[in-house]
Amino acid sequence: MSFGFLGIQFGFGLQNANVSRIFETLGASIDQIPILWIAAPLTGLLVQPIIGYFSDRTWCGLGRRRPYFLAGAILSSLALFVMPNSPALWVAAGMLWILDASINVSMEPFRALVADNLPSEQRTGGFAVQTFFIGVGSVVASAMPYLLTNVFGIANTAPEGMIPPSVKYSFYAGGLVFLLAILWTVWRTREYSPAQLAQFDGADVAQEEESSGVKAALGDLLRMPATMRQLALVQFFSWFALFAMWIYTTSAVTSHLYGTTDSSSALYNQGADWVGICFATYNGVSALAAFVLPWLAQRIGRKGVHAVCLVLGGISLLGMSWVKDPQFLLVNMMGVGFAWASILCMPYAILAGSLPARRMGFYMGVFNFFIVLPQVLAAGILGYFTKTFFGGDAMLALALGGGSMLLAALLTLWVKDVDETLSQAQDDRQAVAATA
Repeated sequence: MSFGFLGIQFGFGLQNANVSRIFETLGASIDQIPILWIAAPLTGLLVQPIIGYFSDRTWCGLGRRRPYFLAGAILSSLALFVMPNSPALWVAAGMLWILDASINVSMEPFRALVADNLPSEQRTGGFAVQTFFIGVGSVVASAMPYLLTNVFGIANTAPEGMIPPSVKYSFYAGGLVFLLAILWTVWRTREYSPAQLAQFDGADVAQEEESSGVKAALGDLLRMPATMRQLALVQFFSWFALFAMWIYTTSAVTSHLYGTTDSSSALYNQGADWVGICFATYNGVSALAAFVLPWLAQRIGRKGVHAVCLVLGGISLLGMSWVKDPQFLLVNMMGVGFAWASILCMPYAILAGSLPARRMGFYMGVFNFFIVLPQVLAAGILGYFTKTFFGGDAMLALALGGGSMLLAALLTLWVKDVDETLSQAQDDRQAVAATA
């Protein structure tokens, strides 16, 4: 059921590790990069709620969510083939918009599919399995240019203004993996019909059909569960930190640890390749952590796990400015890996317990607002902050992200986990009954 996420994250991994590199190669300055990245979160803001709304109401020969997986995979694969061949900066920015929109078409229904098919007590494990495949896909995708250069001897440099062959071939491989992984999930997964889901949720199917439309969607938005509102703040500050890391790590590492800002130099491309290894490291750690998080959640609760992981990530981002040897960045990336694993798993497991099954896709799409809005804010202010207050020092932007993640950890403590509250109440009733 979750295997397709390997392909989705292959696309995201290539995007996160290489798009800033592509932009700089095509002539972008350091303060332009956040604005060029703004296409990615804006597409998610628009696409995910719409896809979620319609996938809630779709039922055809392919099922409910699977038609969207397939359409998004085809478009994403095509975009991955075109992106590294962009002849100019504006073309690359436009291709990022198309690529991210297509990935979001595939990704949003995957979250809802797990919540659709699993009961409450299995959802933490279900989202952890997704996290595992996300980690595996990202490890390979992030390290791909480095591996192609150091294992297969493919050049990682090119004439000024040209994308290196190692990056191009990585994107071609990503397009193929994306499509094949999604096809596997489409072929091997079954889905419950809307009528069956309504029965599980105790809903009236006739009433459900009458309540569709824009008015109903706006009503659902206004009736957003309290847990979702509480998680919104946690997500906001978590994803602000992640976005700062994705867009500025290449600039920070190449300028601080490799001593160059010349994107056509061998030293710059060596540093950019090492950033890919750093990103592969945090994704690899997240894949392994996915097996540990459900076990920890049973002992200290999902909120406790999430808070601890966010603290590890925040400290790791803050500590990057003290690193003098690129090798030691891998230690920081291990801390980020635990944060990333929890961000991909715990908020969705907590959220799913507070949502009605018949609105799962829509609310999962709306939940993406709180991932996208901090990225839009980061894209709007980080370039200005970095240029005006940080003297163009990208490493300070990473430190700001670390502080934001620590704030998210604090806010996690105020979230109400409905499933855990109900489970505790049931345990209390059983204890009272046993005593009586």
